[in-house]
Amino acid sequence: MSTPTELETWLRAWLTQSGGVAGTVHLRKGNDLLLGAAVNIPPKVAEVVRVVPKGKGMAGLAFERDAPISTCNLKADASGDVRPGAKAVDANAAVAIPIHDQHGQVRGVVGIAFMGERELGDEELTRLTAQAEASPYAETA
Repeated sequence: MSTPTELETWLRAWLTQSGGVAGTVHLRKGNDLLLGAAVNIPPKVAEVVRVVPKGKGMAGLAFERDAPISTCNLKADASGDVRPGAKAVDANAAVAIPIHDQHGQVRGVVGIAFMGERELGDEELTRLTAQAEASPYAETA
């Protein structure tokens, strides 16, 4: 299991590499996701997402659906996928990406947010997913 410091170090590097401005790493425990690391997430939001049930918010939906959940604008999203607390993050476009173990089971979810409203296309989602899956986090979650 990675330590919180190792997870945060990886997350900061991945955000820099990918052009993200904020992010989270959640680790699966049963039907919940536990916050393992957060970068540029307001403390109040970090507290709200400390434990995320399966199916709740972007991370919980990525876990439930076993698929990336994205939005082009956190603050204006009306889909119901983005919880009110996430709208407090100083970013716009965002995606929550499920990470898998060697048996294909969801082991956690990585979230990344970007400045500027935009649609995250299939090519970018594929690249971000591959990077997240290749991380040391994916192997140790």
